[in-house]
Amino acid sequence: MMEFRDEVSIVLGGAAGQGIQTVEEILTHALKRSGYHVYANKEYMSRVRGGINTTEIRVSSRRVRTFVKRIDILVPFKRGVLSWVKDRLSESTVVLGEKENVEEGFLGKVNLVEVPLTKMAMEVGSQLYINTTSAGLIVGLFHGDFKAVEDYIGKRFGSKGENVVMKNIEAARKGYELGIKLCEEGSIRVEIEKNRGVKDEVLLTGTEAVGMGALAGGMAFLSFYPMSPSTGVSTFVAQHAEGFGIIVEQVEDEISAINMALGAWFAGARAMVSTSGGGFALMSEALSLAGMAENPVVIHLAQRPGPATGLPTRTMQGDLNLVLHAGHGDFPRIILAPGSLGEAFYLTAEAFNLADKYQVPVIILTDQYFVDTYYNLPAPDVKNVKFERHIVEAKPGYKRYELTEDGISPRAVPSYGDDVVIANGNEHDEWGDITEDAELTIKMQEKRALRKLETIKRDAPLPKLIGNENSEYLVVSWGSTFHVVEETIEKLGSENVTHLHFSWVYPLNPEAKKFFEGKKVIVVENNITGQFADLLWKELGVKADHRVLKYDGRPFSVEEVLDALREVVE
Repeated sequence: MMEFRDEVSIVLGGAAGQGIQTVEEILTHALKRSGYHVYANKEYMSRVRGGINTTEIRVSSRRVRTFVKRIDILVPFKRGVLSWVKDRLSESTVVLGEKENVEEGFLGKVNLVEVPLTKMAMEVGSQLYINTTSAGLIVGLFHGDFKAVEDYIGKRFGSKGENVVMKNIEAARKGYELGIKLCEEGSIRVEIEKNRGVKDEVLLTGTEAVGMGALAGGMAFLSFYPMSPSTGVSTFVAQHAEGFGIIVEQVEDEISAINMALGAWFAGARAMVSTSGGGFALMSEALSLAGMAENPVVIHLAQRPGPATGLPTRTMQGDLNLVLHAGHGDFPRIILAPGSLGEAFYLTAEAFNLADKYQVPVIILTDQYFVDTYYNLPAPDVKNVKFERHIVEAKPGYKRYELTEDGISPRAVPSYGDDVVIANGNEHDEWGDITEDAELTIKMQEKRALRKLETIKRDAPLPKLIGNENSEYLVVSWGSTFHVVEETIEKLGSENVTHLHFSWVYPLNPEAKKFFEGKKVIVVENNITGQFADLLWKELGVKADHRVLKYDGRPFSVEEVLDALREVVE
């Protein structure tokens, strides 16, 4: 008998179109409601059908928020899954499923617990019910709340009619009863302590956290052209557009998307564009327009591997240099990269205040891994979101581009006040009229590119230090690598290793340099060159002693980072 305590890593694998995502959704919602901490993320190929897709679900008695390589329970829905994940299997892995889905080379070498999923599904009426049967089976292993399964199935399939709902519930119940039976017979045992408080928490994806944050931040308009993995944010907001009284536009291309957002901001509406690297590349000219016109805009960019189409359903932190240097000419921008789902909510909301205040592009960097990750957390509190307006009335003599010490000119919007409001993509004087005067051009360049940037730097928050400030080693993360570094250092259990996380990525407050003094610096990031490590050197003069990099389109696992850190610190 295989026994799992405290935590279980479950992986479901099959072809695109086999309903793996449905199983994931049922399991995470039902197990969370049963009182378990859950985490889930998926891996899928860039095809509509076929191939091998997998999803990992961690179920634990404590908070779990990142990917692990280890598989405790594997449920294959087709032949080929075991070969696909063979480097993640161990002697303790239990394969739960049908023998025909296990390749010959693995028979006799894995702990196979045969389960007649197809037969049970056919008894209900169709092979299509395999996914709900499997979901019920796993919930049964945990002696979870079957009412939670019923409720989610009703919600998930309700639009398809009562008969479909009842058939799926019947299939799930068959699996659930078998799961309990397997435990009672001693084939497998799962003992994880429940936490009653988990039931009252919410289950969010990175996509939802960004979308909710934008709504909380007062977004009134969103424009986009579909591009994975960013599209989910736009569709999520579109689903709630009517309730929030906002406008969502799917337009003909990314150039139109950003220009519409610029127009919305000029008119006084808070707007956002959601895209990925290839789409952002097309927005480069309009980004420069925002820089010259000092027109606010918020851009969400969900990264995937490049160049060009790259790996469209994979993950990478490879677009930092793109957003840092995009656009012709010199002008400031703010780059944010949330490390947790809660932070994604609050940082996205804050992005609109920052764009409004500093009149610059504010770019929120996520990635495929981040937007597709979900776990339970306390519900974000909208009361903690500040809504700050920085619009002035255009009184007679109003100067849109007034030369100021901090580089921030007063911004008015049309129809608020008696004077004319001008936005200009050409070089201009203080009123906004075109100029080619050499002396005035110098002053305007210095206002935008130097004084405003220095103001933002001074106001920029410092990174988050977690652990012993007197340690020898400092492990640096940014964006989505936060949780994997957090859990890795916890497992390492050394007082000599401290974690420094950056969610405000650019510009960096010069005072951040103090965290690095006397430290051996290890930077962990999901790209081939160490783009953030290079930025630390350029901005702060901080040299990374070690770079832990991954660039195969997959996220870091806790085991990988742990091995890398041990090589350095032990």
